[in-house]
Parts: sequence; C-alpha cells; structure tokens
Amino acid sequence: MADFPADLADRSEQWPVASSTDLHRDEWVLALRADRIQRPGHLDEEPFKRLVVEHPGAVIVLAVDETDRVFCLAQYRHPAQRRFIEIPAGLCDAEDEEPLTVARRELREEASLEAMQWTHLASTYSSPGISSEVMHLYLARDLSPVDRADFEPTHEEAEMPTAWVPYADLLAAVLDGRVGDAPLVTAVLLARAKGLVS
Repeated sequence: MADFPADLADRSEQWPVASSTDLHRDEWVLALRADRIQRPGHLDEEPFKRLVVEHPGAVIVLAVDETDRVFCLAQYRHPAQRRFIEIPAGLCDAEDEEPLTVARRELREEASLEAMQWTHLASTYSSPGISSEVMHLYLARDLSPVDRADFEPTHEEAEMPTAWVPYADLLAAVLDGRVGDAPLVTAVLLARAKGLVS
C-alpha cells in the first residue's frame, strides 16, 4: 500500500496500461476509451478496466465589476436536462493555447467584456475517476465592454440570457443550493476564501 503524501499534495503518477480501446472518437474534442490497467509492482495480477473520457480542459471566468457584481448567464445543459446559472467558460480546444488566453477569449465571446486584472484561483480536476478534464478558474477584474469580434452564438449559446448579479446574492444562492454548476460554485467559494471578493 502506498504511503499517504506527507506534504498533502497531489502527485503525477502513471500505472501500467496493458491495453487501450477506443469506444468513441470523432472530429470533436472529446473521446471515450477503455483502458486495462495494473497496479505498479503487481504485474502478475489480472488487468482491470477503467473508462476514460479524454477532455482538453476548460477555463471558467468569475468576472466581477467595481460594485462586486458578477457577470452570469443561464445556459441549458442537455445531459442534465436543466438550465444552469453559470459564468463564462469554454474548452481549451486549440493546440498549445494557454488557459489564460482561452479565458480572455471566452470572456470576450460570452460577455462582450475584457479585463485588465486576472487572478488564477485554482486548477481543479472535475471528475478524475473518469475524465482527464482540468478546469482553470480565474477571477477577472477591471472590466470594460468590448466587441465580440466575429463570434456568433449558436445552439444553446443562442438561447443564453445574461445578467449582472451581486456577488453576495450569488454566494447566498451557492450556499443554500439554488445553483449547482460545479465550476460556478468552486469559483465563487474560492474567491471568497482567498479574500478577493467581499
């Protein structure tokens, strides 16, 4: 049995993969595969199966104005069959593009805003038991309106109302369970825990 990390920190580690089979892969950025893996030092044991959703990662932007209002949107999410209160977010789907660059683009496209001040709140794994997705969460301040350039909302994004919500109201909605989008909840609580929003 492995020792618990004394420094209380996650660490990179790779277990032997005996085989890997694509279950779904197309031109989009997500894929599903089945890996058969083994415990290190136990290569005599039968490999066991783990499903892996390959995900390029995502950015989430908590955009807060000078009066501590947060730019929010309401977006329909088909897998959950629910419209969630969310904040600007998007996939890191361009090769070698830094997460902060993606965050700037998503803020422009979804909110018609740019920010002069950016704070990295955290990078978290959304569901590491099945997905490789890493979410990069940012606080954006010193906001100003900007043109969306050539971005044209389609599909769910074309049906996405937006609003400026007082941070205190959004925090209350998080704490009493009225909103359940994990990236929003995480960003709101991190900003408060770090003393970046009052």
